[in-house]
Amino acid sequence: MADRIAGKRVAFVIAPENFRDEEYFQPKVILQSHGFSVDTIVKGDPEEVTGSKGGKARTDAHFDTVTPENYDILIFAGGPGAKVYLQDTEVHDLVWSFYSQSKVVAAICIAPSILANAGILTGKKATAYPDQKENLVTKGAYWLDEPVVVDGHIVTASGPEAAIEFGEKIAHVLATDHQ
Repeated sequence: MADRIAGKRVAFVIAPENFRDEEYFQPKVILQSHGFSVDTIVKGDPEEVTGSKGGKARTDAHFDTVTPENYDILIFAGGPGAKVYLQDTEVHDLVWSFYSQSKVVAAICIAPSILANAGILTGKKATAYPDQKENLVTKGAYWLDEPVVVDGHIVTASGPEAAIEFGEKIAHVLATDHQ
């Protein structure tokens, strides 16, 4: 498995404020423990951001440097701050660019609505925080009431209680992906 991980880069997008701590820190630690290189990305210019539970995260790269050519996966953490990305067409274009190149795209909590709004969940199995169900279904997703759902190159999760499983599933998908 280690040879399939070597060199794989993760773009982990969090909100400029009030991202959900567990949904970022737990998967990040899991991915790093498996040997993935994880860059923390925030749209805008903050160098340090604060989660909804007070956790501090430092950014590693600017949003405009995130491309499918530079990263193997695009992940979105949820939390109340992730709402800033729900209707952001620049973010939707980024999601679509990863998806169209068969790169892994993942989101947890409310963030699967970013993927739905970008148009990549149509006809796909997905989950999210329960208050996002209507949006996902309206955008054509097949809702599953499960902690983590994998459908091809898309990984979605329901919320903070699923953060560890989310990280493990992403690591598995990345390690078995033969790009």
